[in-house]
Amino acid sequence: MKIESTNVYVGPNMFARFPVIRHVLDLGELERWPTARLGDTFIEPLLEKLPGLHEHGCSYGEPGGFVRRLREDEGTWLGHVMEHVAIELQVVAGSDVTFGRTRSVDGRPGIYNMVFQYKDAEVGREASKLSLDLIHSLLPDDIRPKDAPEGVWDFAERRDRFIRYAQRREFGPSTASLVKAAEERDIPWLRLNRYSLVQFGHGRYQQRIQATTTGRTSNIAVELASDKEETNEILRDLGLPVPKQLIVRTAQEAVRAAERIGYPVVVKPLAGNHGRGVAINLRTREDVEDGFGKAVEHGRTIIVESYIEGFDHRLLVVNGELVAAAKRVPGHVVGDGKHTIEELVDIVNQDPRRGVGHEKVLTRLEFDHQAERLLAKLGYDRTTVPKKDEIVYLRSTANLSTGGTAIDVTDVIHPDNREMAIRAINAIDLDIGGVDFLTKDITLSYREAGGGICEVNAGPGFRMHVAPSEGTPRDVAGPVIDMLFPPDTPSRIPIAAVTGTNGKTTTSRMLAHILKMSGLTVGLTSTDGVYIDGKLSVAGDMTGPISAQMILRDPSVDAAVMESARGGMLRSGLGFQECNVSACLNVSADHLGTRGIHTLEQLAEVKRVPIEIAQDAAVLNADDALCLQMADHTDAKAICYVTMNPSHPLVKKHIQAGGQAFVLEQGMNGHMITIYDNEAHTPLVWTHLIPATIEGRALHNVQNAMFAAALAYNMDISLEDIRQGLRTFDSTFFQAPGRMNIYDEHPFRVILDYAHNPAAVRAMCDLTDRFDVEGRRIIVLSAPGDRRDEDIRGIAEIAADHFDHFICRCDDNRRGRGDDEVATMLKNRLLESGISNDRIEVIPDEQEANTRALEMAEAGDLILMLGDNTKRTWKQIIYFNSGARVDTGNNKSAVTIDLPESVGFEMPEDLEIISDERGVRIAREEGD
Repeated sequence: MKIESTNVYVGPNMFARFPVIRHVLDLGELERWPTARLGDTFIEPLLEKLPGLHEHGCSYGEPGGFVRRLREDEGTWLGHVMEHVAIELQVVAGSDVTFGRTRSVDGRPGIYNMVFQYKDAEVGREASKLSLDLIHSLLPDDIRPKDAPEGVWDFAERRDRFIRYAQRREFGPSTASLVKAAEERDIPWLRLNRYSLVQFGHGRYQQRIQATTTGRTSNIAVELASDKEETNEILRDLGLPVPKQLIVRTAQEAVRAAERIGYPVVVKPLAGNHGRGVAINLRTREDVEDGFGKAVEHGRTIIVESYIEGFDHRLLVVNGELVAAAKRVPGHVVGDGKHTIEELVDIVNQDPRRGVGHEKVLTRLEFDHQAERLLAKLGYDRTTVPKKDEIVYLRSTANLSTGGTAIDVTDVIHPDNREMAIRAINAIDLDIGGVDFLTKDITLSYREAGGGICEVNAGPGFRMHVAPSEGTPRDVAGPVIDMLFPPDTPSRIPIAAVTGTNGKTTTSRMLAHILKMSGLTVGLTSTDGVYIDGKLSVAGDMTGPISAQMILRDPSVDAAVMESARGGMLRSGLGFQECNVSACLNVSADHLGTRGIHTLEQLAEVKRVPIEIAQDAAVLNADDALCLQMADHTDAKAICYVTMNPSHPLVKKHIQAGGQAFVLEQGMNGHMITIYDNEAHTPLVWTHLIPATIEGRALHNVQNAMFAAALAYNMDISLEDIRQGLRTFDSTFFQAPGRMNIYDEHPFRVILDYAHNPAAVRAMCDLTDRFDVEGRRIIVLSAPGDRRDEDIRGIAEIAADHFDHFICRCDDNRRGRGDDEVATMLKNRLLESGISNDRIEVIPDEQEANTRALEMAEAGDLILMLGDNTKRTWKQIIYFNSGARVDTGNNKSAVTIDLPESVGFEMPEDLEIISDERGVRIAREEGD
């Protein structure tokens, strides 16, 4: 069994509405070996190594279901087994995953789509690798693949290594608790690095945390909290209880400071944390010198302070309120009169709650210099057997990160101590802070029982509060999220997703323009690039999840318009978990035969994904049967139909039931886009007033405008703003590059469009028929090389009835086709359609084909150029004239202009030629 290909879906996809990994598996010879044939020699070892498989319900929906499938008469196939093993391995490593699905691929025996849920993509990949190795290792020798593990294979070691790898990639307890609290409040989040940097919310509403430090945490406050001397002075000046302190830099200075303060003392680094380098209850010169030696390993500046007897407490303050208090006990073992200290440490570390560092709620105990020193003070070593119930401390500080434990005391803390902690955090100006307070009894006021604040911590750990060793777990993350996002404040920007075979780029641009005209800063992803507030940020086909997250991470964005193309959804899914509104414009033949999509029904299933996750409204083309069927697959609050047929029977019933529709209706002055909603009838705009429709001639852009208006309407944009947006959006190359761009500055008219499938070409041909043309109609015809032969021939067949002359070309990227293969296929289909040979030319190169069309055109002619490299083609069009030669070469922006000698123009030294989409102009070097 081998993995043919892998897709990591980061968001909703055609298999699930959450992240999954998809493998295409080739079982090969193992197709003939289902589990029933393999028998107990395979099944029993598998269940022994992963006993959790007994809990998998599989298709039976109850524990034991998967095991039943393994033992059924025919059993189940190994691709299905691998799915369950990959899920169970992640569960063992701590991931809450349950979903999986394995289905055979039609027409390919032994080939399966195997899909399973993941929380971390890299962990999911490793789980699938380990599951494949495990299955192979359990097979009989005669069918075991050559690359299977050989000899004695230590699965337990590999499993443990996998678990450690997975745990290293998990959030720490503090960050995980904050993420959980955000999810409970339906606040979206994005992990910004491999560690603890997380963004909550989208766009302008985002807030960031790094562990328990927020984007609002003052840098000055963090610096103060890190400077123990400054903190001590500030708190002392406010009358809060703090120990006496002196700063030293040498061991000799430390001894003098200890003698001045009075023994016992504490020695610790000025900027330390997590208890590193801290030595307490030092009572002699030698103790101080030894403690200084350890402290200086963590910083050159050292603090000597008076030792306050009592238990160590952490008091957590969030947004000016004390939310939790915990009594911290240093790492220790309790004697039983039987085991040595070293053995007791091993027993304590067997607690599954203990891990390395911050990976779990408790940290493993370790022997180090401090542990050896404390044992030596007692006259003990590792081999000592303590008496029964004797407590032996291995740490002098109570930090959880060094093996300490925590007891919740939130409910019993004295009000004076509560107020003291709040005053201390406010004094340092922290939004989240931890006060380390030493006292013999937290239930008594510090004024009565004594005690003191030994530290104030920025970015305090939460795990002692969310999972104390004893006492009530506290929701300390909730108040943080409520501070960042007070009740009834937004965390999400409105998201519109636009999909379909044709028109999605123009519709997305129209919608983005409407939103911008209403005063919003819009993030737009499209096949042209990522745009922020109308400015190109990243060029290229940016319709996948990476570009979507660029938009959602940008703090200036008020609203997002996501063009969602087939390729990105098939490759990686969507880059957002839900959207406010979505639209499917149409489903027609394009890219069929690639990525496992062979029929229009399969293509519709892909394009249905954005419709499935719409929350407020799903906007569907009622004139397309495949789009209509998507209405059964959405949970959106409203379904809005768009139709250019005012007599559409289904839409009529929908309107009569109070539903919403955008309908194109005939009026005295032309066609009117009309809104029906909740039994109200509202005329929106005459189509001839929308520049992009070319006075209503471009019916495909009329439909695009209707979709853009419907999406904006369901995003609560006012009707006046929608009208203004549509009336100011045109089809110039500046606003919609490569989408029905018309150039009328030559004696003939040129139309450039990126149409590259039969439906799009038909729309452009129908448009040219609506123009009054005095001369010939010329088309530069092409098709992408990766389309099916029938689609390429279909493009030629559609064009055949509309033009007088045909120039057949190829795209720059032949996509696996021969040098002139596509152009020749187009010509042959034109000939079969009755076009005479003298009306057809084959010029494979796009630039040469365009030049030929421009040069042969005469006054009154119309040229339709189906462009591939639209930017280069547009430059050819606008720079063309009878007295100048334009050479764009391979550079999309550089233009060389040769003027005829008769022009007699001499360029001044301080001027230069500037060329861009607006044309050619002369400017001074410092500006136009």
